[in-house]
Amino acid sequence: MIKREHPLSLSKQCQLLKISRSSIYYQPVGNSTRDLELMRLIDETHLKWPFLGSRRVRDELVDHGYNIGREHVRTLMREMGIKALYCKPRTTRPQPGNKIYPYLLRNMEITRANHVWAADITYLPMAKGFSYLVAIMDWASRRVLAWRLSNTMDVSFCLEALEEALTLYGPPEIFNTDQGSQFTSEAFTDMLSAQGVKISMDGKGRWMDNVFIERLWRSVKYEEVYLKVYGSMAEARQGLRTYFEFYNDHRRHQSLGRRTPAEVYWAPLAHAMAA
Repeated sequence: MIKREHPLSLSKQCQLLKISRSSIYYQPVGNSTRDLELMRLIDETHLKWPFLGSRRVRDELVDHGYNIGREHVRTLMREMGIKALYCKPRTTRPQPGNKIYPYLLRNMEITRANHVWAADITYLPMAKGFSYLVAIMDWASRRVLAWRLSNTMDVSFCLEALEEALTLYGPPEIFNTDQGSQFTSEAFTDMLSAQGVKISMDGKGRWMDNVFIERLWRSVKYEEVYLKVYGSMAEARQGLRTYFEFYNDHRRHQSLGRRTPAEVYWAPLAHAMAA
């Protein structure tokens, strides 16, 4: 927007655009090494005890030898997109003005592929920084249908994952998410509505509804991310690509009768072809 090589002075450009001149000189400062260490510990603590709030997370960090205040913990948790899981009116703050859809899964039995999909975003620690991972999962089979990695929490990487899932597997009957701004955005909901998908969003007292994808995050981090400590986004993408192939095609789930997500997802198609 601001062009330093433009004939107009920087001051005049800022005046015309009605922005502060000081903002064009600001250089964002990355997280310190100490903060990255703290964020890694906060992430591990949240995975173990997702019901802990900032006060009790702070106590855990103090037990690890870190002198840190609660407000600093709250700031880091907010940056990571982490909140304690417990019954409350809203588990995630939606963007003001975005439409909130009703929850459709109450007392519903979900036993077949492409009946319900779910999506969520998680924080991933890296050697020098961090990133965010979004995944779209088939509820009945636990199969990861699409995923994307990003270093920002905007909606674009969520849209890319959704578009890939819809293109490869067709639309589900219902798509369930929390009320995060990425999922309540018009761009995201319009893509679902255009495919005739019913949109469902977790509401009051529904904090356990994405429990399957929360378990996915635990598996991804303890079986892949924490063991590798990715040095770059490219390395992270390659590692996650390999892991999700393993997760879908080889990792057996006790809750699925010792079958893999891919076996459960494709079983109806196999039966139909046999018939």
